[in-house]
Amino acid sequence: MTVTLTPEKAPERPAHRDRNVLRWLGAYTASTIGDSVYYMALAWAAARTGSASQTGLVLAAGSIPRALLLLGGGVLADRFGPRRVVVVSDTARCLVILGLAGALLLTSPTVWMLIAVALVFGAADALFLPAVGALPPRITAAGQLARVQGMRGLATRTANVVGAPLGGVAVAVGGPVLAFAAAGVLFAVSLPLLLAVRMRPLPAPEQAAEPAGTAWRELVDGLRHIRHHPLLGPLMLVIAVSELGFVGPLNLGLILLSEERGWGASGMGWIVAAFGTGAGASALVLAVRGRVPRAGLVMCLTVLVGAVAIAAMAHAPSVPLAAGVALLVGLFAGLGGALCGALVQTATDPAYLGRVTSVSTLFTHALAPLSYPATGAAVALWGTGPVFVASASLCAAGAVAGLLLSALRRAELPR
Repeated sequence: MTVTLTPEKAPERPAHRDRNVLRWLGAYTASTIGDSVYYMALAWAAARTGSASQTGLVLAAGSIPRALLLLGGGVLADRFGPRRVVVVSDTARCLVILGLAGALLLTSPTVWMLIAVALVFGAADALFLPAVGALPPRITAAGQLARVQGMRGLATRTANVVGAPLGGVAVAVGGPVLAFAAAGVLFAVSLPLLLAVRMRPLPAPEQAAEPAGTAWRELVDGLRHIRHHPLLGPLMLVIAVSELGFVGPLNLGLILLSEERGWGASGMGWIVAAFGTGAGASALVLAVRGRVPRAGLVMCLTVLVGAVAIAAMAHAPSVPLAAGVALLVGLFAGLGGALCGALVQTATDPAYLGRVTSVSTLFTHALAPLSYPATGAAVALWGTGPVFVASASLCAAGAVAGLLLSALRRAELPR
């Protein structure tokens, strides 16, 4: 009798011990801190150069090319490979910001100079964001993607904590020249790490399924992939609806709430810090645990709890209670968002990752911020309480929609 031995599959290397993943994480962290320093320097330079309305114009300028070009950035990431697009776009951001720092050594900033830089930076961002989001499934195993999302969340929170103070110190010591130079150096630090990241090849069947044609045809094919996929369509619906209800109160709404209650900048700072702590804790849990059973159900329930906490925040009578509620918002909404990202990356055919990531990024980074003017106008008419409740209801509607869709409710992450 002949016995055939089948070799056991080698166990996956945990993402936090994988040097390839850690190189990507280091590059992402440096680049994200650079983003924070850049926006701090841009806001300070704009405020010192022009009026309040001109400052708003400078800060909003970058969102225009970002919104218009994000989907095209996803097409390029799939056509040329996400690492190549990330390296090119990050190089462009580095050169633009270092060039601005050099120009400011010779002349004073003008509003139009800052707007031009913001437009070019926003265009580079439109290429960078989909590509950097499409990289994790190409550098680690599917079973590690939830852990990678947790690690990415920790990197983002670290950048938020470190970037703004670093930018403030740079502005205080050397003005916008030093701040822009610091941002450019951070982008430059990320480049050799990105170049050292090794990519996994796409499986041959998925490569063969990729249609040849124009960029427009590839974009339409990516959108069709989302629409016909049993899980990606519901995920995009949850992302779109819940983000519209989330970003208004958590960004602009907190400022208006602090002014209405007389809590001041320090009170708002404590609330924002509590939210960041909660979001960081949820990212740490996911990074350590690596996998959450019944991920689709947990994602919808955590977003729902986060929505209830958003509604409760506007009715907190003191800063400590508001900070406690913000901690819950960060914990539950942060976990829900990380699980959503992991599900998107594990459900998507790798050949479509750039385009799918560009669609989800369009909702989170381009379309959702358009709710700011509506949030401000609504608060002026009805006050913060009703607006927070309405926004929370919209966020909850996204979670409820996910619970009603069985494909999402039963979704699991790979083991």
